Amino acid sequence: MKNSVDSYLQFANSVLDETRRIGIDYFHQSIAVTQKSDASPVTIADLEIEALIRDRIMQRYPRHGILGEEHGAVSLDAEFCWVLDPIDGTKSFISGMPLWGTLVALLQNSQPVFGIIDIPALKERFLSVAGTGTTRNGESISTSNRSELGDCNLFATSPDMFTAAEYEVFNSLSQQARFRRFGGDCYSYAMLAAGKIDAVIEAGLKPYDYLPLAPIVTGAGGVMTDWFGQPLTPKSDGRVIAAATPELHRSLLQETSKLIA
Repeated sequence: MKNSVDSYLQFANSVLDETRRIGIDYFHQSIAVTQKSDASPVTIADLEIEALIRDRIMQRYPRHGILGEEHGAVSLDAEFCWVLDPIDGTKSFISGMPLWGTLVALLQNSQPVFGIIDIPALKERFLSVAGTGTTRNGESISTSNRSELGDCNLFATSPDMFTAAEYEVFNSLSQQARFRRFGGDCYSYAMLAAGKIDAVIEAGLKPYDYLPLAPIVTGAGGVMTDWFGQPLTPKSDGRVIAAATPELHRSLLQETSKLIA
């Protein structure tokens, strides 16, 4: 399997080198923004990046499945399935903020083979093969050693991602933390893996939002699950907790379980 994983990784990195150029070419440019049915924005950059990745996959691996944000799903019952978010953080992208990224995961029988976060504007690529460490541009990184809620910094991309009840959970936890911050999109999880952020709690995510991120976090020594502590799968409800250490993760879950019981 190792040779196969190496081949898949080489393929993914090569394609991301191509899509990085597309994103940068459109970044800071005046481009049209369309609202999707869920009121989230989409741009030509989102569409072109995903279309290119899908085209490359179908040429190289025609029997593989694909789940993408912009162009839907094909062959989800295939043994191997690629999960794609062409621009995670489209609102950041159109606002000129550099923290947007392209997310790619490869699943085998719904289990992660690897996850990748590519941050074109910062020229950073985070990668982890399941069961191994996490790297940033080829250099190993690891999470912080924070284990107490009162010592941690806690992130979420936006308060708007929570329902009223979910926000109460986040607000209660964040009031016990050292400090909280909003913003970051996928880069928050990358910085958690790099030891700069201690915890991320979010809701309303889709599989292409969280499946590529989980290997990055766990490979660096962290823990990432749903709000009930269950492993993330394509069928998870989109509420996630990512923490730098198992101890911090348990602390967050204990508080969460009290609030959502």
